[in-house]
Amino acid sequence: MYFLGIDIGTFSSKGVLVGEDGRVKVRASVGHTMDNPAPGYFEQDAEQIWWGDFCKLSRELIQKSGISPEEIGAVGSSTLGADCLPVDKEGRPLRKAILYGIDARCTEEMEEMTSYYGEERVQELFGRPICSGDVAAKILWLKKKEPEIYQKSYKFLTGSSYITAKLTGNYTIDRFLGIASFRPFYRMDGTIQEELCDPICSPSQLAEGRAVTDIAGCVTKKAAAETGLAQGTPVIAGTGDSAAEAISTGVLSPGDLMVQFGSSLFFYCCTDRMVTDKRVRGNSFVIPGRYSIAAGTNNAGTLQNWYRSTLFPDCLEAEKSESGSSFAQMMEGIEEIEPGSEGLVTLPYFAGERTPINDPAARGMVFGLTLNHTRKHLYRSALEGIVFSILQHIEIFREKGIEPTRILAAGGGTKNPVWMQMTADITGILVAVGEETAGACYGDALMAAIGVGHFKGFEELRDIINIKRIYTPDENRTKLYRPYYELFCRLYEDNKDSLHRLSDLNHGV
Repeated sequence: MYFLGIDIGTFSSKGVLVGEDGRVKVRASVGHTMDNPAPGYFEQDAEQIWWGDFCKLSRELIQKSGISPEEIGAVGSSTLGADCLPVDKEGRPLRKAILYGIDARCTEEMEEMTSYYGEERVQELFGRPICSGDVAAKILWLKKKEPEIYQKSYKFLTGSSYITAKLTGNYTIDRFLGIASFRPFYRMDGTIQEELCDPICSPSQLAEGRAVTDIAGCVTKKAAAETGLAQGTPVIAGTGDSAAEAISTGVLSPGDLMVQFGSSLFFYCCTDRMVTDKRVRGNSFVIPGRYSIAAGTNNAGTLQNWYRSTLFPDCLEAEKSESGSSFAQMMEGIEEIEPGSEGLVTLPYFAGERTPINDPAARGMVFGLTLNHTRKHLYRSALEGIVFSILQHIEIFREKGIEPTRILAAGGGTKNPVWMQMTADITGILVAVGEETAGACYGDALMAAIGVGHFKGFEELRDIINIKRIYTPDENRTKLYRPYYELFCRLYEDNKDSLHRLSDLNHGV
Protein backbone atom coordinates (compact mmCIF):
# COMPACT_ATOMS: atom_id res chain seq x y z
CA MET A 1 0.00 0.00 0.00
CA TYR A 2 1.13 3.54 -0.78
CA PHE A 3 -0.02 6.96 0.35
CA LEU A 4 -0.13 10.01 -1.92
CA GLY A 5 0.67 13.50 -0.71
CA ILE A 6 0.59 16.62 -2.90
CA ASP A 7 1.25 20.20 -1.82
CA ILE A 8 0.51 23.30 -3.90
CA GLY A 9 2.92 26.10 -2.96
CA THR A 10 3.50 29.71 -3.91
CA PHE A 11 5.86 29.05 -6.84
CA SER A 12 5.90 25.25 -7.13
CA SER A 13 3.95 22.12 -6.30
CA LYS A 14 5.43 18.89 -4.96
CA GLY A 15 4.20 15.36 -4.55
CA VAL A 16 5.35 12.08 -3.03
CA LEU A 17 4.29 8.48 -2.78
CA VAL A 18 5.08 7.08 0.66
CA GLY A 19 5.29 3.38 1.45
CA GLU A 20 3.90 1.50 4.42
CA ASP A 21 7.15 2.16 6.29
CA GLY A 22 6.63 5.90 6.05
CA ARG A 23 9.53 6.40 3.62
CA VAL A 24 9.28 8.31 0.36
CA LYS A 25 9.38 5.95 -2.61
CA VAL A 26 9.05 8.45 -5.45
CA ARG A 27 8.74 12.22 -5.75
CA ALA A 28 7.93 14.85 -8.36
CA SER A 29 7.57 18.61 -8.65
CA VAL A 30 6.33 21.25 -11.06
CA GLY A 31 6.80 25.02 -11.11
CA HIS A 32 4.18 27.70 -11.61
CA THR A 33 3.70 31.45 -11.36
CA MET A 34 1.89 33.91 -9.12
CA ASP A 35 -0.02 36.90 -10.49
CA ASN A 36 0.59 40.40 -9.12
CA PRO A 37 -2.09 42.44 -10.96
CA ALA A 38 -1.71 45.52 -8.73
CA PRO A 39 0.43 46.64 -5.79
CA GLY A 40 -0.40 44.45 -2.81
CA TYR A 41 -2.55 42.08 -4.92
CA PHE A 42 -1.45 38.43 -5.28
CA GLU A 43 -3.54 35.80 -7.07
CA GLN A 44 -3.42 32.36 -8.69
CA ASP A 45 -5.67 30.51 -11.12
CA ALA A 46 -7.12 27.68 -9.05
CA GLU A 47 -8.25 25.57 -11.99
CA GLN A 48 -5.08 25.85 -14.07
CA ILE A 49 -2.47 25.94 -11.31
CA TRP A 50 -3.89 24.24 -8.21
CA TRP A 51 -5.92 21.52 -9.87
CA GLY A 52 -3.70 21.40 -12.96
CA ASP A 53 -0.60 20.79 -10.84
CA PHE A 54 -2.38 18.17 -8.75
CA CYS A 55 -3.39 16.21 -11.83
CA LYS A 56 0.10 16.44 -13.39
CA LEU A 57 1.84 15.30 -10.22
CA SER A 58 -0.62 12.50 -9.49
CA ARG A 59 -0.17 11.02 -12.96
CA GLU A 60 3.60 11.49 -12.92
CA LEU A 61 4.01 9.81 -9.53
CA ILE A 62 1.92 6.82 -10.56
CA GLN A 63 3.85 6.50 -13.82
CA LYS A 64 7.30 6.89 -12.23
CA SER A 65 6.53 4.41 -9.46
CA GLY A 66 5.10 1.78 -11.79
CA ILE A 67 2.37 0.90 -9.30
CA SER A 68 -1.30 0.38 -9.95
CA PRO A 69 -3.58 3.26 -8.87
CA GLU A 70 -5.48 0.72 -6.77
CA GLU A 71 -2.37 0.33 -4.59
CA ILE A 72 -2.76 3.91 -3.31
CA GLY A 73 -4.53 3.57 0.02
CA ALA A 74 -5.32 7.24 0.66
CA VAL A 75 -4.70 10.77 -0.59
CA GLY A 76 -3.74 13.89 1.37
CA SER A 77 -3.24 17.39 0.03
CA SER A 78 -2.29 20.84 1.23
CA THR A 79 -2.10 24.24 -0.38
CA LEU A 80 -1.33 27.83 0.47
CA GLY A 81 -3.10 28.47 3.75
CA ALA A 82 -5.52 31.39 4.05
CA ASP A 83 -6.68 31.84 0.47
CA CYS A 84 -10.09 33.02 -0.66
CA LEU A 85 -11.65 31.32 -3.67
CA PRO A 86 -15.32 31.86 -4.56
CA VAL A 87 -16.90 28.99 -6.52
CA ASP A 88 -20.31 28.42 -8.07
CA LYS A 89 -22.69 25.50 -7.43
CA GLU A 90 -20.69 23.27 -9.76
CA GLY A 91 -17.49 24.07 -7.87
CA ARG A 92 -16.10 26.21 -10.69
CA PRO A 93 -13.92 29.18 -9.65
CA LEU A 94 -15.62 32.51 -10.26
CA ARG A 95 -12.31 34.42 -10.30
CA LYS A 96 -8.66 33.83 -9.52
CA ALA A 97 -7.95 32.95 -5.90
CA ILE A 98 -6.94 35.81 -3.62
CA LEU A 99 -3.85 34.53 -1.85
CA TYR A 100 -2.97 34.34 1.83
CA GLY A 101 -1.51 37.12 4.03
CA ILE A 102 0.83 38.45 1.35
CA ASP A 103 -2.25 39.87 -0.42
CA ALA A 104 -2.90 43.19 1.32
CA ARG A 105 -5.82 44.50 -0.76
CA CYS A 106 -8.32 44.37 2.10
CA THR A 107 -6.85 47.04 4.40
CA GLU A 108 -10.06 49.10 4.26
CA GLU A 109 -12.14 46.03 5.03
CA MET A 110 -9.93 45.19 8.01
CA GLU A 111 -10.55 48.67 9.37
CA GLU A 112 -14.27 48.40 8.63
CA MET A 113 -14.53 45.08 10.47
CA THR A 114 -12.57 46.47 13.42
CA SER A 115 -14.96 49.41 13.60
CA TYR A 116 -17.99 47.11 13.28
CA TYR A 117 -16.95 44.75 16.07
CA GLY A 118 -15.00 47.19 18.25
CA GLU A 119 -11.42 46.55 19.34
CA GLU A 120 -12.41 44.70 22.52
CA ARG A 121 -14.73 42.35 20.61
CA VAL A 122 -12.06 41.84 17.92
CA GLN A 123 -9.68 40.65 20.63
CA GLU A 124 -12.32 38.21 21.85
CA LEU A 125 -13.14 36.87 18.39
CA PHE A 126 -9.71 36.93 16.73
CA GLY A 127 -7.30 36.90 19.67
CA ARG A 128 -5.35 39.67 17.91
CA PRO A 129 -5.96 42.55 15.50
CA ILE A 130 -7.60 41.61 12.20
CA CYS A 131 -4.86 41.04 9.61
CA SER A 132 -4.38 40.50 5.88
CA GLY A 133 -4.39 36.73 6.46
CA ASP A 134 -8.02 36.75 7.60
CA VAL A 135 -10.24 35.32 4.87
CA ALA A 136 -13.29 37.13 6.28
CA ALA A 137 -11.74 40.46 5.26
CA LYS A 138 -11.09 39.11 1.77
CA ILE A 139 -14.71 37.94 1.48
CA LEU A 140 -15.87 41.40 2.56
CA TRP A 141 -13.60 42.89 -0.12
CA LEU A 142 -15.36 40.74 -2.72
CA LYS A 143 -18.74 41.80 -1.38
CA LYS A 144 -17.85 45.47 -1.74
CA LYS A 145 -15.56 45.52 -4.79
CA GLU A 146 -16.89 42.62 -6.90
CA PRO A 147 -20.57 42.30 -5.90
CA GLU A 148 -21.52 40.37 -9.04
CA ILE A 149 -19.03 37.62 -8.13
CA TYR A 150 -20.07 37.71 -4.49
CA GLN A 151 -23.71 37.17 -5.46
CA LYS A 152 -22.82 34.11 -7.54
CA SER A 153 -20.61 32.58 -4.82
CA TYR A 154 -21.96 29.23 -3.64
CA LYS A 155 -18.95 28.60 -1.39
CA PHE A 156 -15.92 30.54 -0.24
CA LEU A 157 -13.08 28.03 -0.18
CA THR A 158 -9.43 27.95 0.68
CA GLY A 159 -6.94 25.97 -1.40
CA SER A 160 -7.09 22.60 0.35
CA SER A 161 -10.91 22.79 0.40
CA TYR A 162 -10.91 23.31 -3.36
CA ILE A 163 -8.60 20.36 -4.08
CA THR A 164 -10.61 18.07 -1.79
CA ALA A 165 -13.85 19.22 -3.42
CA LYS A 166 -12.43 18.54 -6.89
CA LEU A 167 -11.45 15.06 -5.77
CA THR A 168 -14.57 14.09 -3.83
CA GLY A 169 -17.36 16.55 -4.65
CA ASN A 170 -17.62 17.43 -0.94
CA TYR A 171 -16.92 20.85 0.58
CA THR A 172 -14.82 20.43 3.71
CA ILE A 173 -12.11 22.31 5.56
CA ASP A 174 -9.67 21.19 8.21
CA ARG A 175 -11.21 22.68 11.36
CA PHE A 176 -7.77 23.81 12.55
CA LEU A 177 -7.32 25.78 9.33
CA GLY A 178 -10.90 26.99 9.48
CA ILE A 179 -10.43 28.40 12.98
CA ALA A 180 -7.05 29.92 12.11
CA SER A 181 -7.96 31.52 8.78
CA PHE A 182 -11.73 32.00 8.74
CA ARG A 183 -12.16 33.72 12.12
CA PRO A 184 -14.68 34.20 13.61
CA PHE A 185 -16.79 31.70 11.67
CA TYR A 186 -15.77 28.34 13.18
CA ARG A 187 -15.98 26.93 16.70
CA MET A 188 -13.22 24.73 18.13
CA ASP A 189 -15.12 21.59 17.09
CA GLY A 190 -15.38 22.81 13.50
CA THR A 191 -19.06 23.76 13.57
CA ILE A 192 -20.07 27.13 12.16
CA GLN A 193 -21.04 30.03 14.43
CA GLU A 194 -23.96 31.10 12.28
CA GLU A 195 -24.67 34.22 14.32
CA LEU A 196 -21.18 35.56 13.58
CA CYS A 197 -21.30 35.19 9.79
CA ASP A 198 -23.31 38.37 9.29
CA PRO A 199 -22.46 40.82 7.71
CA ILE A 200 -19.67 38.96 5.85
CA CYS A 201 -21.42 35.97 4.28
CA SER A 202 -24.06 33.30 4.79
CA PRO A 203 -23.23 30.20 6.88
CA SER A 204 -24.23 28.08 3.88
CA GLN A 205 -21.33 29.62 1.91
CA LEU A 206 -18.76 27.98 4.20
CA ALA A 207 -17.29 24.49 4.03
CA GLU A 208 -17.91 21.83 6.68
CA GLY A 209 -15.26 21.71 9.41
CA ARG A 210 -13.54 18.33 9.81
CA ALA A 211 -10.39 16.99 11.47
CA VAL A 212 -7.44 17.03 9.07
CA THR A 213 -7.22 13.22 9.03
CA ASP A 214 -10.98 12.67 8.64
CA ILE A 215 -12.00 11.00 5.40
CA ALA A 216 -13.73 13.79 3.48
CA GLY A 217 -14.89 11.44 0.74
CA CYS A 218 -13.55 9.27 -2.04
CA VAL A 219 -12.19 10.01 -5.50
CA THR A 220 -15.07 10.42 -7.95
CA LYS A 221 -15.22 8.93 -11.43
CA LYS A 222 -14.56 12.34 -13.00
CA ALA A 223 -11.61 13.08 -10.70
CA ALA A 224 -10.20 9.62 -11.34
CA ALA A 225 -10.19 10.28 -15.08
CA GLU A 226 -8.32 13.56 -14.60
CA THR A 227 -5.80 12.47 -11.94
CA GLY A 228 -5.13 8.84 -12.84
CA LEU A 229 -6.20 7.78 -9.34
CA ALA A 230 -8.57 4.89 -8.78
CA GLN A 231 -12.20 5.78 -8.26
CA GLY A 232 -13.14 5.25 -4.61
CA THR A 233 -9.70 6.05 -3.16
CA PRO A 234 -10.17 7.69 0.31
CA VAL A 235 -9.26 11.39 0.57
CA ILE A 236 -8.57 13.12 3.89
CA ALA A 237 -9.76 16.68 4.55
CA GLY A 238 -6.25 18.09 4.06
CA THR A 239 -4.88 21.34 5.46
CA GLY A 240 -2.65 24.35 4.84
CA ASP A 241 0.89 23.87 3.59
CA SER A 242 2.56 25.18 6.74
CA ALA A 243 0.69 22.82 9.06
CA ALA A 244 1.52 19.88 6.79
CA GLU A 245 5.15 20.97 6.69
CA ALA A 246 5.21 21.23 10.48
CA ILE A 247 4.11 17.61 10.76
CA SER A 248 6.68 16.56 8.15
CA THR A 249 9.50 18.06 10.24
CA GLY A 250 8.38 16.42 13.49
CA VAL A 251 6.49 19.21 15.28
CA LEU A 252 4.72 16.82 17.62
CA SER A 253 5.54 17.98 21.17
CA PRO A 254 5.26 21.25 23.13
CA GLY A 255 8.38 23.34 22.50
CA ASP A 256 8.90 22.08 18.96
CA LEU A 257 9.19 25.11 16.70
CA MET A 258 9.04 24.80 12.93
CA VAL A 259 10.50 27.59 10.84
CA GLN A 260 9.57 27.20 7.19
CA PHE A 261 12.23 28.88 5.04
CA GLY A 262 10.23 29.37 1.88
CA SER A 263 9.17 32.38 -0.16
CA SER A 264 8.20 33.80 3.20
CA LEU A 265 8.90 32.55 6.71
CA PHE A 266 6.20 30.68 8.55
CA PHE A 267 6.28 29.50 12.14
CA TYR A 268 4.42 26.87 14.12
CA CYS A 269 5.33 26.42 17.76
CA CYS A 270 3.57 23.47 19.41
CA THR A 271 2.22 24.25 22.89
CA ASP A 272 0.22 22.52 25.61
CA ARG A 273 -2.16 25.47 26.08
CA MET A 274 -3.85 28.27 24.16
CA VAL A 275 -1.75 31.42 23.88
CA THR A 276 -3.19 34.80 22.89
CA ASP A 277 -1.15 37.81 21.81
CA LYS A 278 -2.00 40.51 19.29
CA ARG A 279 1.40 40.12 17.60
CA VAL A 280 1.01 36.41 16.73
CA ARG A 281 -1.78 33.86 16.36
CA GLY A 282 -2.70 31.37 19.06
CA ASN A 283 -4.82 28.48 17.91
CA SER A 284 -5.60 24.82 18.25
CA PHE A 285 -3.35 22.47 16.25
CA VAL A 286 -3.84 19.67 13.76
CA ILE A 287 -2.80 17.22 16.50
CA PRO A 288 -5.72 16.52 18.89
CA GLY A 289 -5.10 17.98 22.35
CA ARG A 290 -2.28 20.24 21.19
CA TYR A 291 -2.23 23.97 20.53
CA SER A 292 0.00 26.18 18.44
CA ILE A 293 1.36 29.65 18.01
CA ALA A 294 1.45 30.59 14.35
CA ALA A 295 3.20 33.52 12.74
CA GLY A 296 4.50 34.50 9.33
CA THR A 297 6.61 37.06 7.55
CA ASN A 298 6.29 38.32 4.00
CA ASN A 299 9.96 38.20 3.13
CA ALA A 300 12.46 35.37 2.91
CA GLY A 301 12.91 33.61 -0.43
CA THR A 302 11.18 36.48 -2.21
CA LEU A 303 13.76 38.88 -0.79
CA GLN A 304 16.61 36.57 -1.79
CA ASN A 305 15.19 36.47 -5.31
CA TRP A 306 15.14 40.27 -5.36
CA TYR A 307 18.79 40.45 -4.29
CA ARG A 308 19.71 37.88 -6.92
CA SER A 309 18.01 39.70 -9.77
CA THR A 310 19.08 43.18 -8.62
CA LEU A 311 22.60 42.75 -7.24
CA PHE A 312 23.73 39.33 -8.49
CA PRO A 313 22.49 39.04 -12.11
CA ASP A 314 25.83 37.49 -13.07
CA CYS A 315 25.15 34.57 -10.71
CA LEU A 316 21.77 34.06 -12.31
CA GLU A 317 23.28 34.08 -15.78
CA ALA A 318 25.97 31.62 -14.69
CA GLU A 319 23.29 29.28 -13.38
CA LYS A 320 21.54 29.36 -16.74
CA SER A 321 24.77 28.16 -18.33
CA GLU A 322 24.88 25.28 -15.81
CA SER A 323 27.75 26.74 -13.78
CA GLY A 324 26.17 25.81 -10.45
CA SER A 325 23.47 27.19 -8.18
CA SER A 326 23.12 30.97 -8.31
CA PHE A 327 22.30 31.08 -4.60
CA ALA A 328 25.39 29.02 -3.77
CA GLN A 329 27.51 31.49 -5.75
CA MET A 330 25.93 34.40 -3.88
CA MET A 331 27.02 32.82 -0.60
CA GLU A 332 30.68 32.54 -1.59
CA GLY A 333 32.71 34.61 0.87
CA ILE A 334 29.69 35.44 3.05
CA GLU A 335 30.97 33.25 5.89
CA GLU A 336 34.16 35.34 6.10
CA ILE A 337 32.19 38.49 6.98
CA GLU A 338 31.81 39.01 10.72
CA PRO A 339 28.42 38.93 12.48
CA GLY A 340 26.67 42.24 11.96
CA SER A 341 27.94 42.51 8.38
CA GLU A 342 30.58 45.02 9.45
CA GLY A 343 28.03 47.56 10.64
CA LEU A 344 24.96 46.91 8.48
CA VAL A 345 21.42 46.21 9.68
CA THR A 346 18.60 45.42 7.25
CA LEU A 347 14.88 45.64 7.87
CA PRO A 348 13.57 42.99 5.43
CA TYR A 349 10.13 44.59 5.01
CA PHE A 350 10.41 44.97 1.23
CA ALA A 351 6.80 43.81 0.78
CA GLY A 352 5.33 45.12 4.02
CA GLU A 353 5.22 42.74 6.96
CA ARG A 354 2.92 40.37 8.72
CA THR A 355 3.97 39.26 12.20
CA PRO A 356 5.15 40.45 14.59
CA ILE A 357 4.65 44.09 13.49
CA ASN A 358 1.53 43.42 11.35
CA ASP A 359 2.19 46.43 9.16
CA PRO A 360 1.48 46.23 5.40
CA ALA A 361 2.84 49.78 5.01
CA ALA A 362 6.26 48.89 6.44
CA ARG A 363 9.17 49.25 4.03
CA GLY A 364 12.67 47.83 3.76
CA MET A 365 15.69 49.62 5.13
CA VAL A 366 19.47 49.10 4.84
CA PHE A 367 21.06 51.01 7.72
CA GLY A 368 24.73 51.85 8.18
CA LEU A 369 26.06 51.84 4.62
CA THR A 370 29.66 52.94 4.07
CA LEU A 371 31.96 52.95 1.06
CA ASN A 372 33.60 49.79 2.40
CA HIS A 373 30.46 47.69 2.01
CA THR A 374 30.03 45.36 -0.96
CA ARG A 375 27.06 43.48 -2.35
CA LYS A 376 28.17 40.53 -0.21
CA HIS A 377 27.76 42.65 2.93
CA LEU A 378 24.33 43.72 1.73
CA TYR A 379 23.25 40.15 1.12
CA ARG A 380 24.59 38.85 4.44
CA SER A 381 22.83 41.69 6.24
CA ALA A 382 19.55 40.75 4.54
CA LEU A 383 19.94 37.13 5.70
CA GLU A 384 20.71 38.33 9.21
CA GLY A 385 17.67 40.62 9.16
CA ILE A 386 15.39 37.71 8.25
CA VAL A 387 16.76 35.71 11.21
CA PHE A 388 16.42 38.73 13.52
CA SER A 389 12.73 38.52 12.69
CA ILE A 390 12.77 34.86 13.77
CA LEU A 391 14.30 35.90 17.09
CA GLN A 392 11.61 38.56 17.56
CA HIS A 393 9.00 35.82 17.42
CA ILE A 394 10.93 33.55 19.77
CA GLU A 395 11.12 36.34 22.35
CA ILE A 396 7.33 36.77 22.12
CA PHE A 397 6.93 33.04 22.75
CA ARG A 398 9.20 33.33 25.78
CA GLU A 399 7.17 36.25 27.12
CA LYS A 400 4.21 33.88 27.11
CA GLY A 401 6.10 31.21 29.01
CA ILE A 402 6.78 29.06 25.96
CA GLU A 403 10.43 28.05 25.59
CA PRO A 404 11.24 26.60 22.16
CA THR A 405 13.49 23.60 22.67
CA ARG A 406 14.60 23.25 19.07
CA ILE A 407 14.03 24.82 15.68
CA LEU A 408 12.90 22.29 13.10
CA ALA A 409 13.91 23.95 9.84
CA ALA A 410 12.06 23.24 6.61
CA GLY A 411 11.91 24.59 3.09
CA GLY A 412 14.43 25.59 0.46
CA GLY A 413 16.48 27.66 2.88
CA THR A 414 17.71 24.49 4.61
CA LYS A 415 19.97 23.89 1.60
CA ASN A 416 22.07 26.85 2.78
CA PRO A 417 24.22 25.56 5.69
CA VAL A 418 25.73 29.00 6.40
CA TRP A 419 22.26 30.47 6.83
CA MET A 420 21.18 27.58 9.06
CA GLN A 421 24.24 28.08 11.27
CA MET A 422 23.48 31.81 11.31
CA THR A 423 19.97 30.97 12.52
CA ALA A 424 21.34 28.85 15.36
CA ASP A 425 23.87 31.54 16.32
CA ILE A 426 21.43 34.47 16.29
CA THR A 427 18.62 32.68 18.15
CA GLY A 428 20.84 30.65 20.46
CA ILE A 429 18.71 27.58 19.75
CA LEU A 430 19.66 24.26 18.17
CA VAL A 431 18.52 24.00 14.54
CA ALA A 432 17.59 20.56 13.20
CA VAL A 433 17.01 19.64 9.55
CA GLY A 434 15.10 16.46 8.82
CA GLU A 435 16.33 13.55 6.77
CA GLU A 436 13.29 13.83 4.50
CA THR A 437 13.09 17.27 2.90
CA ALA A 438 10.04 16.77 0.67
CA GLY A 439 8.17 19.10 3.01
CA ALA A 440 4.42 19.57 3.22
CA CYS A 441 3.58 16.84 0.69
CA TYR A 442 5.38 14.34 2.96
CA GLY A 443 3.25 15.49 5.88
CA ASP A 444 0.16 15.12 3.67
CA ALA A 445 1.01 11.51 2.88
CA LEU A 446 1.73 10.65 6.53
CA MET A 447 -1.59 12.17 7.61
CA ALA A 448 -3.38 10.26 4.84
CA ALA A 449 -1.91 7.08 6.31
CA ILE A 450 -3.26 8.09 9.73
CA GLY A 451 -6.64 8.83 8.15
CA VAL A 452 -7.15 5.24 7.00
CA GLY A 453 -5.68 3.73 10.18
CA HIS A 454 -2.35 2.55 8.80
CA PHE A 455 -0.63 4.59 11.50
CA LYS A 456 -2.53 4.69 14.79
CA GLY A 457 -1.97 8.39 15.36
CA PHE A 458 0.49 11.26 15.29
CA GLU A 459 2.56 9.74 18.12
CA GLU A 460 3.59 6.89 15.83
CA LEU A 461 5.31 9.41 13.54
CA ARG A 462 8.09 9.95 16.13
CA ASP A 463 9.72 6.71 15.04
CA ILE A 464 9.42 7.58 11.35
CA ILE A 465 10.59 11.21 11.06
CA ASN A 466 14.38 11.31 11.37
CA ILE A 467 16.82 14.20 11.83
CA LYS A 468 19.68 14.41 9.34
CA ARG A 469 21.69 17.43 10.46
CA ILE A 470 21.95 19.55 13.60
CA TYR A 471 23.38 23.08 13.87
CA THR A 472 24.52 23.98 17.38
CA PRO A 473 24.65 27.67 18.35
CA ASP A 474 28.03 29.29 19.01
CA GLU A 475 27.65 31.21 22.29
CA ASN A 476 30.25 33.80 21.36
CA ARG A 477 28.52 34.59 18.07
CA THR A 478 25.16 34.74 19.86
CA LYS A 479 26.60 37.49 22.10
CA LEU A 480 28.09 39.33 19.12
CA TYR A 481 24.73 39.39 17.36
CA ARG A 482 22.75 40.70 20.33
CA PRO A 483 23.43 44.46 19.96
CA TYR A 484 22.68 44.27 16.23
CA TYR A 485 19.40 42.55 17.03
CA GLU A 486 18.49 45.25 19.54
CA LEU A 487 19.25 47.90 16.92
CA PHE A 488 17.12 45.96 14.42
CA CYS A 489 14.14 46.20 16.77
CA ARG A 490 14.70 49.91 17.40
CA LEU A 491 15.04 50.82 13.74
CA TYR A 492 11.45 49.96 12.92
CA GLU A 493 10.00 51.65 15.99
CA ASP A 494 12.08 54.79 15.43
CA ASN A 495 11.28 55.03 11.70
CA LYS A 496 7.83 53.55 11.16
CA ASP A 497 6.16 56.97 10.77
CA SER A 498 8.65 57.88 8.05
CA LEU A 499 8.19 54.48 6.38
CA HIS A 500 4.43 55.01 6.37
CA ARG A 501 4.91 58.48 4.90
CA LEU A 502 6.98 57.00 2.08
CA SER A 503 4.31 54.43 1.45
CA ASP A 504 1.66 57.16 1.26
CA LEU A 505 3.76 59.23 -1.12
CA ASN A 506 4.05 56.25 -3.45
CA HIS A 507 0.37 55.29 -3.10
CA GLY A 508 1.17 52.11 -1.18
CA VAL A 509 3.58 50.76 -3.80
